[in-house]
Amino acid sequence: MIDGKRVLGVVPARGGSKGIPRKNLQLVSGKSLLGWTIEVAQQSTLIDYLMVSTEDLEIAEEAKRYGCEVPFLRAAELATDTADAISVPLDAAMRCSGYDLLVLLAPTSPLRISEDIDGAIQKCVSSNAPACVSVCLVEENPCWMFTLGEGDRMISFAPKIPPRRQELPQAYILNGAVYVARTEWLKREGRFLTPETVAFQMPRSRSLDIDTEADLNRFSRMAGSKLS
Repeated sequence: MIDGKRVLGVVPARGGSKGIPRKNLQLVSGKSLLGWTIEVAQQSTLIDYLMVSTEDLEIAEEAKRYGCEVPFLRAAELATDTADAISVPLDAAMRCSGYDLLVLLAPTSPLRISEDIDGAIQKCVSSNAPACVSVCLVEENPCWMFTLGEGDRMISFAPKIPPRRQELPQAYILNGAVYVARTEWLKREGRFLTPETVAFQMPRSRSLDIDTEADLNRFSRMAGSKLS
């Protein structure tokens, strides 16, 4: 709870995955990706109720093994490759009423820490913003990026390219680790990102978003070095 506002934490974890089969149950250092996120979310001082949203019985059992509740099984149509991602938090918000804020925590961001979760919640409330999303600095600045036009002519993404690297404006990208929104606003808007959304900055070292086998292998190496 923060400033009298109750916080719902939602971990979305469907059974299917194209890039990595059964991705949410993949083990890294003896712990599933789902488990990595549940354990960190349980350390949050602001989340009042933490739940996993899944359609998969094995994932539901894995969540319960880590002490996380699965109050319902998600409808199968909300767990397909073509399902709108926002449908999952909206479904959770409608089924679990009485919460002022909703926090979405995907298992594919296992390097986030509880301070990132609480920091994003605090940023949303202190800024009096309807939503807050976690971001990190990009490795390659988009001011020096191009698309190719007719005849492979270079077309810059930036209206004016600064002549020196030191003059480049800082650019940020969503890192997928934490999404926060005021519940009633989220129901109305149906999205986390609007011009009113504020950013919570995270370091690149905690911004890994696992989408491929290479990402999973990288996390395995990082987790192994931490535990050794």
